[in-house]
Amino acid sequence: MNDTNFLTVGIPSEMVQHWGWFLAFGIGLVLLGIVAITRSVRATVVSVSFLGWVLLIASGIEIAQAFMVGMWPGFFLHLLAAVLFGVTGGLFVWRTVTSAEVVTIFMAMFFLVSGLFQLVSALMIHALPGWGWHALNGAVTLLLGISVLAQWPASGLWAIGLFVGIDLVFFGWSWVTLALGLHTV
Repeated sequence: MNDTNFLTVGIPSEMVQHWGWFLAFGIGLVLLGIVAITRSVRATVVSVSFLGWVLLIASGIEIAQAFMVGMWPGFFLHLLAAVLFGVTGGLFVWRTVTSAEVVTIFMAMFFLVSGLFQLVSALMIHALPGWGWHALNGAVTLLLGISVLAQWPASGLWAIGLFVGIDLVFFGWSWVTLALGLHTV
């Protein structure tokens, strides 16, 4: 006889009671994702600019933290990190399009290397179950990197916004499915 232990998860009654809010949240994210996909250039500019402001704020916090602690062994390291955050954030805010192009080429290189690694490793361990899905994932990632790189620098204007939009659609859809599952409980 097979002795299998299952992990049971209790669903709080508040979640079941307010399933509609989860559904509305999920639908809102899906709609935002669709807007980001259809307006990928605008979504790219907004995303890079937002990241720039986050880095600028982090720079200010890092500087304040470094000086509030006083002279300690990590003072200059934190000050250096603050300068790096500030310079990068400033470039992202004041040179948004150029920054998006630079980030996009790094993304393309990451996809190329990651996809090639996944594809080769899946082919090397093809005896394991599910190796075909890993190989497919590697091939798709590799093709994505080639596609983004082949269209660079123009892809720098739309790639980030498109990827953010796709992520929002899938993230929103996961909330929709959670809400619908809660509704049936």
